[in-house]
Amino acid sequence: MIKGKNIAITRSKDDSQEFIDLITREEGNPFPLPTIELVSKGEKIVDEFLSALREDNYDYSVFMSSKAVSLLFDTAKKIGKFEELQLAVANTIVIAVGPKTKIVLEKENIKVAYMPKRYSSVGIGEVFTKLNAVDKKVVVPRSGASTPFLKDLLEKIGLHITELYLYDVCAFRDTSQWNVFRELFSQNKIDGIIFTSASSVRAFVEIMTKDYEQTGLVDVLHKTSIIAIGPFTADELKKFNVENVIADVHTVSGAFDAVRKAFSLAEAI
Repeated sequence: MIKGKNIAITRSKDDSQEFIDLITREEGNPFPLPTIELVSKGEKIVDEFLSALREDNYDYSVFMSSKAVSLLFDTAKKIGKFEELQLAVANTIVIAVGPKTKIVLEKENIKVAYMPKRYSSVGIGEVFTKLNAVDKKVVVPRSGASTPFLKDLLEKIGLHITELYLYDVCAFRDTSQWNVFRELFSQNKIDGIIFTSASSVRAFVEIMTKDYEQTGLVDVLHKTSIIAIGPFTADELKKFNVENVIADVHTVSGAFDAVRKAFSLAEAI
């Protein structure tokens, strides 16, 4: 049962509409927490991306987040290179990691050729394995905080991969929006937290350890149902000794289903 439960997600309100709709539909109380900020590497990211596509003639471009798409295309619009970028990306075979990323690409009139069944790096690897794309060149515009997992995986498959870092990630600085959450958390009244990335785990701990010793923070988290949206997020939580459940489907709705299941199991005990 979700009714009356206080459930947080480590995303801003603007990025959490699907989560808010799911929780309120079942009369729960959603708490979107802006956890990370993207720090763009500036206007040069567009020229670096275009130069890479011109010089190396990539076969595929892989987009691992809607934020990477938005940042790249919005910057191109700002400096008058949108059409040039659009054409350059369209000249590659485009792969989107999941439905949200696909939608944002299509809004920029970019045709998405493939999207994995599993919305993760592993799913991207499965797509390339089926494509039999050995020796093909792949470019991935993404966050500077990304793990090397995808690069290592695609190289093992036999691809030549270049990652271009568009932005870095830091902990969200204005945490006044966290005040109600903080108060409820201190009273053990937060029933569930959905963590949506490894970066959000690190930022959450950084923000909350201003109020708690790390061991004290973990003690409170142990009294809460913790859901990881995917395996990398789960691994990051484990580094802080936080027990968690990984969503079967690595999306917000999949994580919501995992929360619901966790509450049902707790009530059955």
